[in-house]
Amino acid sequence: MKSTHLSLIAGAAVLAAVTGFATVTAPGAPAESTAKSATLLPVERAGLVCPAPSNSDLAETQYTAFTPAGTGGDAQGTAELKPALPIVDDEDETDPEKAEKAEEAAEKAKKKAEKPVLAVKEPGKPVVAEANGSAAPALVGTATGKLAPGWAAQQTTEVTAGGSRGLLGVTCTAPDTDFWFPGASTAKSRQDYIHLTNPDDTGAVADIELYGPEGALKSDVGDGITVPARSSVAVLLSTLTSEAVDRLTAHVTTRSGRIGAVVMSADDSAGSDWITASEDPSGTLVMPGIPADATSVQLVAFAPGEDDADVKVQLMGKNATFSPAGNATLHIKSSMTASADLKDLTRGEPGSLLLSPVRKDRATPIVAALRVVRGKGDKQEIAYIPATGPVGARATVPDNRAKGSTLSLTAPGATAKVKVTASAGSGGGEPAVETYTVKAGTTLAVTPKAPEGLKGSYALTVETTSGGPVHASRSLAIASGGVQMFTVQTLPDDRGMVEVPSARQDLSVLDD
Repeated sequence: MKSTHLSLIAGAAVLAAVTGFATVTAPGAPAESTAKSATLLPVERAGLVCPAPSNSDLAETQYTAFTPAGTGGDAQGTAELKPALPIVDDEDETDPEKAEKAEEAAEKAKKKAEKPVLAVKEPGKPVVAEANGSAAPALVGTATGKLAPGWAAQQTTEVTAGGSRGLLGVTCTAPDTDFWFPGASTAKSRQDYIHLTNPDDTGAVADIELYGPEGALKSDVGDGITVPARSSVAVLLSTLTSEAVDRLTAHVTTRSGRIGAVVMSADDSAGSDWITASEDPSGTLVMPGIPADATSVQLVAFAPGEDDADVKVQLMGKNATFSPAGNATLHIKSSMTASADLKDLTRGEPGSLLLSPVRKDRATPIVAALRVVRGKGDKQEIAYIPATGPVGARATVPDNRAKGSTLSLTAPGATAKVKVTASAGSGGGEPAVETYTVKAGTTLAVTPKAPEGLKGSYALTVETTSGGPVHASRSLAIASGGVQMFTVQTLPDDRGMVEVPSARQDLSVLDD
């Protein structure tokens, strides 16, 4: 019998570069030796989904997409976001004429969905598109080649009146199968819609579970929600249960397929914004970027496992870390949502919240988020800050303006240094670079140096250059009608590089 060469390791290396799959061990190879031979390669493919921006006819939305310069491969590739397909339910239509019109409309929508709303042409330069009103669709897209590593997109929506008033900002997310949303609500004063967007060519099926202070909420309609291929579904959380709960945790999982998931939250008295998913359950969590002028801060946390959690609550302020008076610790019962009213704990200085186990040997995994209010009375505006992972090697947030952008950096462990790059503007301008030192246990809030000759909006890229981990967020503020509207986006590692094992082992099938 002739020898047949099996290139399993080479295939695994390609898979890692394309999908981010990072751990491959050859049969019979020691794990330690495999780890030592791993190399970093840029991802070759990335996917993003953006929810439908608003249900308000007054909405004005700006989409921005961007790929950082300098880390991609040789292939040019593409980076495009296209409209999701509308959901057409005409299966029960008996009128031939109506059925034909529905089919024609679906065909037009399909053709429209093939045209990109925005497409990045080159790394280092953002692209911008606008959409107005409630008809703006959700977006789905893919980046390949040198446009894939670090590809990021943001949608920012301004609504000046009505129940959805506010500045709503959300970073478009990579599709996944598991999401936690502490801070959601089914209260009568809230309208919280969870948006489920499927980027793939086959349908997905999702389940939504709700947990309040007393445990799981009764619901018979949150299971088996179908999200058709390349489509988006918005579910009003209060329709899933008869229980009106002000502070709860929503958990979204998929039975099949993958989706992007975010929650649009509108409060009758305090405006609206998006709630993005918390970092995966962990014993220690960081929520960076509480504004200095916050008038109210509410912490919502949840322990998804079988054990209760006892955590220390600490504010990493401008100069030191300390526990807020009366809220030094929080007890979180298993499968029950806990909350704490931290009031105006920043007291005129920017800060970030750190949750850590009271006992290091009992680091129960939790998820958490902050609901932050600026202003008072009818001038209130809200934003949400979920627990987020560190910047790591690099993180990017698009859509920064000449005025109103604030970058918050916090180092919960050791002192660290970061490099911050402001890209060229979407309409012109030269990139600008600054470096910052973030002292251990503190939060540094800075106004980024805008690109020289800026026209349009620009992207901020943060890179950790030395020291301990850094967590970051960007707030964007716009004054409208006497209200300081704002939104906060966190900056976790963009995972533009993956570890790929080197192909060192010969896996040839030898002659018998």
